[in-house]
Formats: sequence, C-alpha cells, structure tokens
Amino acid sequence: MITLVTGGQRSGKSKFAEQLALRNCANPFYIATAHIWDDEFRRRVDIHKQRRGPEWTTIEETLHVGDLTIPAGATVLLDCLTLLSTNWLMECDNDSDVAFQRISEELRKLLGNNADFILVTNEIGLGGISENALQRKFTDLQGNVNALAASLADNVYFSVSGIPVKIK
Repeated sequence: MITLVTGGQRSGKSKFAEQLALRNCANPFYIATAHIWDDEFRRRVDIHKQRRGPEWTTIEETLHVGDLTIPAGATVLLDCLTLLSTNWLMECDNDSDVAFQRISEELRKLLGNNADFILVTNEIGLGGISENALQRKFTDLQGNVNALAASLADNVYFSVSGIPVKIK
C-alpha cells in the first residue's frame, strides 16, 4: 500500500502522515530526507523529532533512499519528497531533467520493497510563477515528482489548514 500526503507548508501533512503510520503499525520506520541548511531549518527538524516517540525507527538519508534495507511488512513514512527533490537538484548541478530521473529511480527502488509506504510532499505549484529561474525549475521538478508519486499511490490526501482531504 502506498499513500501520498500532499499540501502546503504547515498544512498538517506530516502530523497526519505520522498518525496514519501509527494506526497501521506500532513501530514504524521514518525516512528523514532533510539536509540541515541553517539554524532555522534545524529548529524545524527538531520539532519533527520531538513529536516522534521511541516507537519510531529513524533512518536519515538525503539522496539514496532506494538503497535502504526495509524489512518485509514494515510501515515506512518518508518525509519528505520535496527535500529529496531539493537534494537531488543540488546534487545534479541544477539539472532538473537529470534530477527527476535519479529521483524516479530511487523512488521506484524504494517502493519495490514489500512494505507499506506513506510519502509526504509539498504542493508548491499553486502560487504564481516565480521571477527566479531556479525556483521555476524546482517548481516544475517538484510537480513532476508529485505527479509520479500520485500515479504510484493507492491513496492520496491533500492537507488544507490541518484537514486531510482524500482525493484518490
């Protein structure tokens, strides 16, 4: 089973995804894709860490999620695809086509494990078009990654103002 949880920043998507995982399994896995860029972002990551209890097994992997060993039957929460996309775009020298190919490969390998997956992502393409070329490139990349994840998912939720709405 693959579930995608998408929504805007601070929309409640991670909390909802964590609740889904804990409903499914007493001891879920958490794949953290964050690369800590600065102190403010470190505080955001710390909030996520504090919210999770000892029942979680956390795996930190910023790029090669497809190489992770996932036990059969596990419940796995990947938070988040947006940070994974950021990391790959930087790794691929801002070449969004190459980054999308690498993300696609990693995601398909990861999801090939015999486990239940909950993927969290940001829906960033709802606003206006940025004047910044790199931001436009990233928005397009993230839209493609989200579309791929949604096509692979059995269930998709869109979180709005803390309210998850099932859309698939």
